[in-house]
Amino acid sequence: QVQLVESGGGLVQPGGSLRLSCAASRSIFSIYAMGWYRQAPGKQRELVAAIASSGTTNYADSVKGRFTISRDNANNTVCLQMNSLKPEDTAVYYCTADYRYDKVVTNGGRNWGQGTQVTVSS
Repeated sequence: QVQLVESGGGLVQPGGSLRLSCAASRSIFSIYAMGWYRQAPGKQRELVAAIASSGTTNYADSVKGRFTISRDNANNTVCLQMNSLKPEDTAVYYCTADYRYDKVVTNGGRNWGQGTQVTVSS
């Protein structure tokens, strides 16, 4: 098990930017695949972006070109840089981790953070 703690959410105007961070508790962070999911009110949780231990990434079509996922293994952190935010990006964003990248991409890993709220509104 690994504990995950998200931070960086908030209220931002359309077109603005936010940077989410997820801090993991274990020093073997480098062998985990990591990902960000989001869930808007009344909708199912969906993949936003994922990154393998190798650095391979995967993005939802709706965020390609606007969001960037990155990882810092030395500091056990994964980040999501969100630019050109739209009202439809409003959701609770969750960090997830698993040894298997395919699991993170398809349904999320076995480990989840508590979520951080992102609201895009004027």
